[in-house]
Amino acid sequence: MKGEKGEKRKQELVSIAYRMFIQKGYKETSIDEIIAEAHIAKGTYYYHFPSKDALLEEVIGMMINEEVQKAKEVLSAPIPVPQKMVGIIAALRPGQEESSISDTLNRKENIIMHEKVSECIVEAAVPLLTEAVSEGIAQGIFSCDHIKERVRMILILSQNVFDSDSFTEGDIEVFIDMTEKTLGAEPGTLGFIRQLIQG
Repeated sequence: MKGEKGEKRKQELVSIAYRMFIQKGYKETSIDEIIAEAHIAKGTYYYHFPSKDALLEEVIGMMINEEVQKAKEVLSAPIPVPQKMVGIIAALRPGQEESSISDTLNRKENIIMHEKVSECIVEAAVPLLTEAVSEGIAQGIFSCDHIKERVRMILILSQNVFDSDSFTEGDIEVFIDMTEKTLGAEPGTLGFIRQLIQG
């Protein structure tokens, strides 16, 4: 089972689980249903994944990889830097069809996995946004040093403030103001962030 064939079977299980989690929801999908759909023995499933949570982690990893690829395409697109930043952040968000997986992550019992996913997204976003900000510095839109560290702090702050629905209009205003000051941008440069947060 090791090697290429085993890896192919594992990816097949991840694809089946992804599809079923979206169609039925994570909680409503049983391991037995995934096994039946894949036409494999129970032992084969447990060879690859010790639990359903382990499979969910792989599904999330696959989602993040796809989102990173989309974000990289935005980064290389011939569009203005502020639009690139919006596009990168938007690309790193789960799609509407993936809401059942996102809802599962937002449950209290999945707090550890939620934090893990948040960390993975920050790790994926930092180099992409660092490159976009560097481009903005070259064009005179931003003026700052320690770009990577600034980008990481902005991302962590945005996740902590806007991950729930309890933020206010004032939070958005202060976040935009702080982000502009952190990156050395003229006031109003990053006003587009408002649509990103509200959208």
